Amino acid sequence: MRVRIHRGAAEIGGSCVEVEAASGARILLDLGAPFGVDAAEAPLPPVRGLTTGEDPDLLGIIVSHPHQDHWGLVPRAHPSVPVFIGRDAARILRAAVFFGPGIDLAPTAHLEHRRPLRLGPFTVTPYLNDHSAYDAYSLLVEADGKRLFYTGDIRGHGRKRALFDALLAAPPRDIDVLLMEGTNIPAEAPPEPAPAPAAASEAALEEELVTTFEEADGLVLVAFSAQNIDRLVTVYRAAVRAGRGLVVDLYAASIAEATGRASIPKPGFPKLHVLVPRHQRRRVREAAAFERVARIRPSRLFPEALAPRRRSLVCLFRASLIEDLEDAACLDEGLLVWSHWHGYLDEDERVRAFADRHGLPIVLRHTSGHASPPDLKRLADALAPGRIVPIHTFGGDRFASLFERVERQPDGVWWAA
Repeated sequence: MRVRIHRGAAEIGGSCVEVEAASGARILLDLGAPFGVDAAEAPLPPVRGLTTGEDPDLLGIIVSHPHQDHWGLVPRAHPSVPVFIGRDAARILRAAVFFGPGIDLAPTAHLEHRRPLRLGPFTVTPYLNDHSAYDAYSLLVEADGKRLFYTGDIRGHGRKRALFDALLAAPPRDIDVLLMEGTNIPAEAPPEPAPAPAAASEAALEEELVTTFEEADGLVLVAFSAQNIDRLVTVYRAAVRAGRGLVVDLYAASIAEATGRASIPKPGFPKLHVLVPRHQRRRVREAAAFERVARIRPSRLFPEALAPRRRSLVCLFRASLIEDLEDAACLDEGLLVWSHWHGYLDEDERVRAFADRHGLPIVLRHTSGHASPPDLKRLADALAPGRIVPIHTFGGDRFASLFERVERQPDGVWWAA
């Protein structure tokens, strides 16, 4: 079995790994778009048959989870190339199409936790994992007597941390190569002592948010990704515990419904309200998709209700809502909670200008969607691979100081598993 990392050996984003069996059969693990590049213009990896569909040796693309840096180039693959993804992940991406970046896949088959998928000489066993994306998997790939474990994006401190603990307790054995993400391993060693994280876990973050919401005098805006279902649960639980309701937009409500899980906060939940901002109302009118608004009518909250109820609400925030919030005149004594990676805020001048205009303090309340170095060490020790190959990281050069049996592999070069 041979492996070639097309993108990700020395960067975060655009993940794509090609695996080839001795027979010549090949599969792709992810086909993501790199950050900072339009997915329509990003260079495709040089994979035979990817765009023509004319190579029968290309058996399929396995998408580990529904983040664009792992699926963003799939729409440019030939439609005859089979695609495999989790069932809930496919529904989420389909729901997103109406509002913006998404893809309406017709998967050849769905990934299921620990249920082997057989593709020619390959056996691929998905392991449902703990990540900020919903329905995310690590992948065990077997062929020619070799075993490669691809972590995908993983963590051990989210609301599904029991999955991480279960993997450590009963890991797959005899792993030849651990292709391990290192998002939280920086290119340079941090100063000593290392700064404490904003929150150690989703549970700790919930506690922080309860206090933040209770102490706020006005409307609390919380910036987080609607596709981060763990964070939606965390913010909703914290809001209710603090005696506030949570306001989401039509997009977030649609994504929550797409999970198909009764436990996920969605329209119909107590103290959950749905705001339909003007750009989404316009989209509904243009598409004559009025049933989308009809479905959330019992939970709908109109912009004019934000100001009188501002002390009892938490509202999901993104830059596209700025005009609606300003027109609603609901920002007196307000607060903006940033629940993304802090670097995105540094890059977003529009959000900072909005906060400055309205005197909104900005506070960071976040925990990463990716594993900490100590959890990665626990994972490596449990799997005890023959080699560890870094991926999805800027800190590949530091792996050898943190883990044993590290072997760097560059993008674009075949190597033996």
